[in-house]
Amino acid sequence: MGSRVLGFLRDILIAQILGAGPVADAFFVAFKLPNFLRRLFAEGAFNAGFVPLFAGTLERDGRAAAKSFAEDVLTVLLWVLLLLVIVVQIVMPWFVYVLAPGFADDPGKLDLTVQLARLTFPYILLISLVSLLGGVLNSLYRFAAVAAAPILLNLSLIGCLLGLARWTETPGHALAVGVTVGGIVQFVWLIVAARRAGMALRLRMPRLTPGVKRLLVLAAPAALGAGVAQVNLVVDVIIASLLPEGSVSFLYYADRVNELPLGVVGVAVGTALLPLLSRQLRAGETEEAVTSLNRAIEMALLLAVPAAVALVVIAGPVIAVLFERGAFGPAESDATAGALVAYAAGLPAFVLIKVLVPGYFARQDTRTPVRIAILCLVVNIGLNLALMGPLGHVGIALATTLSGWLNVALLATGLVRRGFLRPDARLRRRLPRMIAAAAGMAGLLWGVAFALESPLETQGLRIAALAALVVAGLVAYGALAALSGAVSPREVWGLLHRRRGSEG
Repeated sequence: MGSRVLGFLRDILIAQILGAGPVADAFFVAFKLPNFLRRLFAEGAFNAGFVPLFAGTLERDGRAAAKSFAEDVLTVLLWVLLLLVIVVQIVMPWFVYVLAPGFADDPGKLDLTVQLARLTFPYILLISLVSLLGGVLNSLYRFAAVAAAPILLNLSLIGCLLGLARWTETPGHALAVGVTVGGIVQFVWLIVAARRAGMALRLRMPRLTPGVKRLLVLAAPAALGAGVAQVNLVVDVIIASLLPEGSVSFLYYADRVNELPLGVVGVAVGTALLPLLSRQLRAGETEEAVTSLNRAIEMALLLAVPAAVALVVIAGPVIAVLFERGAFGPAESDATAGALVAYAAGLPAFVLIKVLVPGYFARQDTRTPVRIAILCLVVNIGLNLALMGPLGHVGIALATTLSGWLNVALLATGLVRRGFLRPDARLRRRLPRMIAAAAGMAGLLWGVAFALESPLETQGLRIAALAALVVAGLVAYGALAALSGAVSPREVWGLLHRRRGSEG
């Protein structure tokens, strides 16, 4: 949550200084390239293969064997990524052209994007090493340091934008430098955390050990299986570059708002679930693994459903309050709010993907998700092409949402057929009640938003008015969820009590 709040502050500054113009479009494309590879390979494919293998080795052979495996992977990963960074720096103009073909009509914008991409791309090397260290720490059930690492990236971006922009050609250059600086800081942070956890990894001579080969076999198909949502977002950028100027930025800002509940709920639950399922299955606790998946789905939807409904109902006020200042005006707010409504409709799906995919990865099945990913990617491209004409950039966001729901349906069907997912009575009872509670909250939010229409449009009052909206929604959903039985206050209190007890 701290990372997401700082991320909003970062994006507010970017919107104020860069708006949704050519420099903003260029930076967002330049940042998308390493960020896409980070989510697709470092966090997606790598974690999908590494965490089950590392956790299984830890459970079966102990810490020394697990540490040796992690050191072998670290060495191979470092040399592969160094080669990748060098090659991509050389061919960067072609990379950018593929990612944003619409920029070719403006040579200055294309050249700026190439410059910024070269500054940001070393981030993929650093964040991939961060992902390895994070997988080690997560497998040891030490989540705090890994979860806090993105805070350092946001602080770096904010610091460079405020302190370095006056010395660079454009503010976009300062932000691009901040990306790589943030990667360095995160890497050092997790080196220290791993050392404190007794897992200080050393570099060895590169060796393709059986464990490393197994990781490569698992990671290759997982690159698409875990990252289908990211592939879809990159497709969005490619097609948005063909639309009028600002379309890339509108989608970026809308996606950033949508990423708040996705990051806090989906990524957090999925991150904790994968090592848990891996250890339970390694210990032969099959029924316990099924129960863990049910509880993860319940927890994710309990928070994702109301978040999605709220973002749909108050998308306009949220975007206006967060971004409408400086170079970002009312027209930009309206365009971004439309994209946010489309993305928010798919928020529960994006969260469920993060929860369901570990059900396959924990069993070292990365082939099924990749087949589903390929199908969903094709569907997304077709929907993009069909909807971009009548709906513009909103059609691109809507296509991502529809393909996300298809992905969930296929993942869930596969798990059910194999007996890995059996919705229990508690989940079947509580899910309709969550939806009913969210619907009641939506009605209240609509009424409160109507009553606060004037304060929401007044510069000095809009922040307080939005805060009142958010509080009203939280209170309404919490009360309705408790009254309907969608959640048990006693369970929440017990969880908090155990957490405080463990900290004490």
